[in-house]
Amino acid sequence: MTDDPLLNLARTKQSRLQQSLTKRRRAERRFRYLGMAAIASALLFLVVMVGAIVKTGVGAFWVTQVRFEFPLSDTTIPSDARQMIRATLRNQFGDVTSRAERRQLYQMISPEAEFQLSDAIASAKTRPDATRLTLWLPAGDRVNQYRQHHAFQSQATNEHSPSSHGDTVAKKAATSQQVNAIPLTQKQIQWYGIWQEQQRVRMAFNWAFFTSGDSRNPAAAGIASAFVGSFLTLLTTLVLSFPIGVGAAIYLEEYAPKNRITDLIEININNLAAVPSIVFGLLGLAIFLNVLGMPRSTPLVGGLVLTLMTLPTIIISSRAALKAVPPSIRDAALAMGASRTQTVFHHVVPLALPGMLTGSIIGMAQALGETAPLLMIGMVAFIVEVPHGLLDAATALPVQIFLWSENPERGFSQLTSAAIMVLLLFLFLMNAFALFLRRKLERKW
Repeated sequence: MTDDPLLNLARTKQSRLQQSLTKRRRAERRFRYLGMAAIASALLFLVVMVGAIVKTGVGAFWVTQVRFEFPLSDTTIPSDARQMIRATLRNQFGDVTSRAERRQLYQMISPEAEFQLSDAIASAKTRPDATRLTLWLPAGDRVNQYRQHHAFQSQATNEHSPSSHGDTVAKKAATSQQVNAIPLTQKQIQWYGIWQEQQRVRMAFNWAFFTSGDSRNPAAAGIASAFVGSFLTLLTTLVLSFPIGVGAAIYLEEYAPKNRITDLIEININNLAAVPSIVFGLLGLAIFLNVLGMPRSTPLVGGLVLTLMTLPTIIISSRAALKAVPPSIRDAALAMGASRTQTVFHHVVPLALPGMLTGSIIGMAQALGETAPLLMIGMVAFIVEVPHGLLDAATALPVQIFLWSENPERGFSQLTSAAIMVLLLFLFLMNAFALFLRRKLERKW
């Protein structure tokens, strides 16, 4: 008995269909695994990058301090602070006689210590009963680097050899120094070991990193001037770019006639969004500085340049938000007798506002991380004082990172990574705020 040909044909087609389904499912699984591998690779690279930045920059948030005691008298004046510190150092280490050794000894304390001692003397003069000052003064940058790299090793060595600090500690520390290339001489390591044995050394949080301006001494350098400069620059950018960008988007989307001119404007706006940021810096240099004669290196000029750069992003995102509003909202408002302006500003814009705000915040976050346009208008100056107005000389946080990255000293390498951590934190907060606004204000139809 032979099989039915139609039944054989159906079985053949079913077999081919089953094989095709099996191949497609395998292809889907491969694609899924490739997607998961891509996400895992991206996350791995992100973790490695952030981990490297944190590992390098976490030391900038801590500073080494040395305890000093200074006698006070009626004749003590704040201008004697440097001499008081140096005299105390010479008294602590009486075997220092040569000029080279004294220079090395003075390098153990940060130059900023004399200013702290001056302020403390001036404050103590208001208290008649003050006869002695006990202060924790910042150590030199090399001592700070050595402390951060060898704190645990030195502590373990001291625990195992409590009575003999001398040459054993110095030799072990000198060996570690050669391995890690910390620029301390053997004599300086021995002095540091004596301080540590006397429990006169400690690690404290580096508040100067957040309260001080730039400095040639990495132990005293901070981001206060750059942070305030970035805040004033972004404030100027927000005040100018948001109303101009949103207004342009409303006109182009709701009022402008659809013709070749508006098409040309739309193409140019899209092209401007892809223009390198340094071009806007050249434009600001040519117009705001050379033609209008505005002051260089000020938050006002920086804000104007960043406004030109962020306007295309805000206009494009605002137009996309307006397009996302259903046409039925406009039709219903017009059918109820509302005018064109009432329809736009009472119904369309409130519904599109979450998207507008999100696009504006993303544009501001992009402006926060820009360096090239600010370099072109002179915001690369060495700024110590914190700016107080839009016309004061200032720098920005990305520019400060750029300046510190060019310095070969290890302390500035830590400051660079620490400043990057602060910048990334603010970028994360701005993007998180944009996401919060979108979810809070967004309406679904």
